[in-house]
Amino acid sequence: MNPKYTPLFKPIIMRSGIQLDNRVVMAPMTNWSSNPDGTVSDDEINYYARRAKGVSMVVTACANVSANGKGFHGEFGSDRDDLIPSLRRLASAIKEQGAKAVLQIFHGGRMCPPELVPNGEIVSASAVPAEQSAGSNQVPRALNETEIQSIIRDFGESTRRAIEAGFDGVEIHGANGYLIQQFFSPHSNRREDQYGGSLEKRLSFPIAVVDEVKKVVAENKKQPFLVGYRFSPEEPETPGITMADTLALIDVLASKELDYLHVSLMEFWSTPRRGVEDSRSRLEIIQEKVGESVPVIGVGSIHTADDALKAIQTGVSMIAIGRELIIDPDWVEKVRQGKESEIETKLKKDAGSRLVVPDPLWQKIVNTPGWFPIED
Repeated sequence: MNPKYTPLFKPIIMRSGIQLDNRVVMAPMTNWSSNPDGTVSDDEINYYARRAKGVSMVVTACANVSANGKGFHGEFGSDRDDLIPSLRRLASAIKEQGAKAVLQIFHGGRMCPPELVPNGEIVSASAVPAEQSAGSNQVPRALNETEIQSIIRDFGESTRRAIEAGFDGVEIHGANGYLIQQFFSPHSNRREDQYGGSLEKRLSFPIAVVDEVKKVVAENKKQPFLVGYRFSPEEPETPGITMADTLALIDVLASKELDYLHVSLMEFWSTPRRGVEDSRSRLEIIQEKVGESVPVIGVGSIHTADDALKAIQTGVSMIAIGRELIIDPDWVEKVRQGKESEIETKLKKDAGSRLVVPDPLWQKIVNTPGWFPIED
């Protein structure tokens, strides 16, 4: 290995006691490839196993915690006990390659396609439709307090299932416009009860989910089990989440003894839209705010080993790579072996089967202009 990349390969011990062998994580990515009953497909098992060697931790695609929280076609679930054997297959496939296995848990809220949820009824913090939705513009029904409490418990129950399935941790998905973010956002949350109104009240649901997950872990874990939280730092909508809001959110999250905070970004070096007077990247601002209290995972358009090194030199504890591990599943091993010049950074259109990418995901990749760098 080229010695300059040593910072990428330093082990790190998380608050829970789990040790990660290096600083490179597989980012969570939707793959549209699960079975219709919510179980993990063989193609997904092979896809994860092919990418789990080398990275220290794999964060899976999101798994819905409630029947009315399924956000994607071909998404595996964590909302029923009969799914535990399926989840166990996934955890085992990842761990057999030497990586820690982390289940990402979420509720899609108003972003759910109506045809995937009971009675076609989508729900959210308030009856405000999504502006940016790629799916439905249907007006969601505002959840009542009893239902909110039930969904909070569902996050705990999914955590219990992850423990029973042999995962090493869960990542609470509070990003990308899904239900947890919908409660935090002034765009989607227009409530006037304990769950909405002021910034503090909009924090109530996300923090209740964190507290429930932490409680379930304490009651059920048989060995160290980590809890992370993913968030999107800003929203384009007005009103919407600003960097100032996010700094308040992560200040509270940093006090919750989480193992890490995972920032959801398409570009590591992107700068704030509004809410702070600061020309640095969002990740540098976030790292300065809470990085001493809780490890931060940075992500976004990290393609080469030098990109990764530059990112880790900002002080973030770890970096996540997603698209690059689809393009080159051996990314980490090539850097470790001093073969970083051999890393592939563009997809070849006929490489789907060679790269062990499930066909539904492959079709999305090659038919979505600008998402992946593709060679003709």
